[in-house]
Amino acid sequence: MRAIWKGSIAFGLVNVPVKVYTATEDHDIRFHQVHAKDGGRIKYDRVCSVCGESVQYADIDKAYESPEGAKVVLTDEDFAKLPAAEKHEIPVLQFVPSEQIDPILFEKSYYLEPDSTTPKAYVLLAATLERIDRTALVHFTLRQKTRLAALRVHDGVLLLQTLLWPDEVRAVDFESLQDASKPRPQEISMAETLVESMSDDFEPEQFTDEFQIELRKVLDEAIANGSDTLVSRPEPEKEQVDAEVVDLVAALQRSLEASGRRAAGGSAATKAPAKKSASKAAAKEPAKKTAAKKTAGTAKKSTARKAPAKKAQERKGA
Repeated sequence: MRAIWKGSIAFGLVNVPVKVYTATEDHDIRFHQVHAKDGGRIKYDRVCSVCGESVQYADIDKAYESPEGAKVVLTDEDFAKLPAAEKHEIPVLQFVPSEQIDPILFEKSYYLEPDSTTPKAYVLLAATLERIDRTALVHFTLRQKTRLAALRVHDGVLLLQTLLWPDEVRAVDFESLQDASKPRPQEISMAETLVESMSDDFEPEQFTDEFQIELRKVLDEAIANGSDTLVSRPEPEKEQVDAEVVDLVAALQRSLEASGRRAAGGSAATKAPAKKSASKAAAKEPAKKTAAKKTAGTAKKSTARKAPAKKAQERKGA
């Protein structure tokens, strides 16, 4: 990993030198846009809408346009005059109970590494946060933008998570929920039973991005075949689900039954064919017995018919 920021945490009169690293990464496969006709890469050019010329990035300023149509252009010098936290300092504002921070506020995560030959202050701060089970609220300035952030401990390492400002979280008021009927006690009871049957400890390693795995297989197959085009595969059949469930209790009951079948594993699947084979064998046995009866009956009839013929021959010989 490469550090993206260096500075120090201001914890009262104590400074904790740190390096900042991005804690997460996107594993999605990246694609380029190409011309469908010849496969050529699509390139983008910054063109001025007034003079029609290409503009270099260094010659681009930021502009704001008000709802009334007024346009204001700001340069880097204008942004430098704005109040911002110290670019190389992460000041601790206060310590709050961790459960009071709603997860909807979390934005991006960063690891902090001690940037000192004697990281005693770093270890002290981490041990203190872990012991009191509190989160430090700090200011963090990155790329000319100051954010509110939460500083906590993750696996013995200080973790900084930028937070959204309160006005960045949208208020929500759905009219469809205002007149919604309350669930019945029976429905709540069955829903709780279903939740209990599906409950387990959270282990992130159990979950994988199946889409990216299958996409990688498709790409590897295309590369191995030396083809630059991919053949679309038919989508797997999906179980049909009712568009609207009329009886919620019945739906919960079916969910409980399905959950029980999944928990049973493949035991039921192995027993089913045996039952079918037994039923087929049972179906075949009466058929054999019937055929045997028919054969025996036919033999008796033929014997009974042939007996008079022998007596008639004896009479003629006499």
